Amino acid sequence: MSDKKAAKYQRLYDQLSGLLTKTDDRVARMATIAAVLHNKMPTFFWTGFYQYADGQLLVGPYQGAVACQTLLKDTGVCWAAVNRNETVIVENVEEFPGHIACDSRSKSEVVVPCRDGDGNIFAVLDVDSDKVGSFDKVDGVWLEKVVELV
Repeated sequence: MSDKKAAKYQRLYDQLSGLLTKTDDRVARMATIAAVLHNKMPTFFWTGFYQYADGQLLVGPYQGAVACQTLLKDTGVCWAAVNRNETVIVENVEEFPGHIACDSRSKSEVVVPCRDGDGNIFAVLDVDSDKVGSFDKVDGVWLEKVVELV
C-alpha cells in the first residue's frame, strides 16, 4: 500500500510542480495545493493551511467544511507542529492532548510546517481525515515535499 500511495503522491507532486509555475504568490500557491490534494486524495476530509504570523495561527486557503478561524495558542496538532518545528502525524485525534475539534468528524490528522528560505515557519499544512489511522510516514514525507512548492 505504501508504494502505491507514494506513487500517487509522486504524480500529484509532478502535477503541482507544473501548475505552480504561474505565480510566486504564496496564497495562490497554497490555494492550488489545497484544492489538488483535497480533490485527489480520497482520505483527505479537510485540507488547508493555517498562516503563522504575529504569534497566531490564522486560517488560510482550504478545502472542506468551515474551519476554525484562529487556533488557540499552544493547543492542538497545528501548534504542536509549530512548537516542535516538525511534521506531526496523529493516528487518533481523540487521543491527542489538547486536540482542537473544529469538526467533530475529524478522526486523524497530519500537520506539516511550511518554511521560508531562511527556515522560518510561515504556515502549516493541515490535513484531516474522517477515519482513524489514515496517515503514516509516507504522507509525512510527501507532504513535506509538497509544501516546499509553496
